[in-house]
Amino acid sequence: MPAAGQVVRPRGWAPAVVGQIQLRGIAQVALSPSPWTGLFFTIALFAGSWRIGVYGLLGVAASTVAAAVLGADRDGLTKGLEGYCGCLTGIAIVVRLGASWRTAVLAVLAAAVCSVLSAAAGRLLGRVGLPALTAPFCLVAGALAIALPTAPTAAAPVPTAGATTLSVAELGHAFCNNIGQVFLLDTWYAGLILLAGLLIASRTAAIAAAGGSVVATLTACAMGLPADRISEGLYGYNAVLVAIALAATFLTLTPWTTGYATLAAVASVPFTAAWQAFAQPSGGSPFTWPFVVTTWLFLAAGPALNRPGISFGKAT
Repeated sequence: MPAAGQVVRPRGWAPAVVGQIQLRGIAQVALSPSPWTGLFFTIALFAGSWRIGVYGLLGVAASTVAAAVLGADRDGLTKGLEGYCGCLTGIAIVVRLGASWRTAVLAVLAAAVCSVLSAAAGRLLGRVGLPALTAPFCLVAGALAIALPTAPTAAAPVPTAGATTLSVAELGHAFCNNIGQVFLLDTWYAGLILLAGLLIASRTAAIAAAGGSVVATLTACAMGLPADRISEGLYGYNAVLVAIALAATFLTLTPWTTGYATLAAVASVPFTAAWQAFAQPSGGSPFTWPFVVTTWLFLAAGPALNRPGISFGKAT
């Protein structure tokens, strides 16, 4: 994903350079160009499951190599912008199908397709000043989720009549899992490692992620959404990404943009719940579509709003 900060272009493809590109590709899932953030993210992936760690790295490598072979911009390759969608795609496939050589082949091919879709999305959306974000991942993983055979999908949960009450432990798990579910991780400590990785690169991004998680939990509780799914982070991960995108990446940080990002994070929660209800009957998943669409809409509205930090010419 596009992110603030300049990365020095390498003179060659030495192993250390390749390793940094891999790490940046993982870090760019949360809009960070820092290889140190990518290292912490990689640790979090393996802390969640060795399969997720391996397939995340496999997806980054496949999409980056495919982009390089196809002649993608070297600056984008260096910044990890060709790897993050492949990373998420590899993880989504192994979570759905389990680890096997067939899954590995499918993950490599799907990640390579992500590199093509990223180029197309960048070209089309760049004309209107919007970033591609994780749209290529959503398109590829969404198509596979519907096409691949799976067990019957359970009916979507129905919200309760009143607000949802969570215990202190459930609130803590919700806070961490909202961050962890960005990488489809369901272990609370993985979410804390991801947050630490963000903090290394940007205190603003870490605070935005934490704030987005809190806002999402409160919004989901106010909506009366099921407590177990709130605690699992299934309604909050899109809000975390929205908060990072609007409060720490694309807009200048001001009191106005802080409120604007908070409103967007709130909006992403019912959007996520609605998308889950819509996608479940066909075996699909919202993945990060609510983050992508919410961010696009709030960025697109920027030029029409006359408040410090919100008005801008281009997001990319």
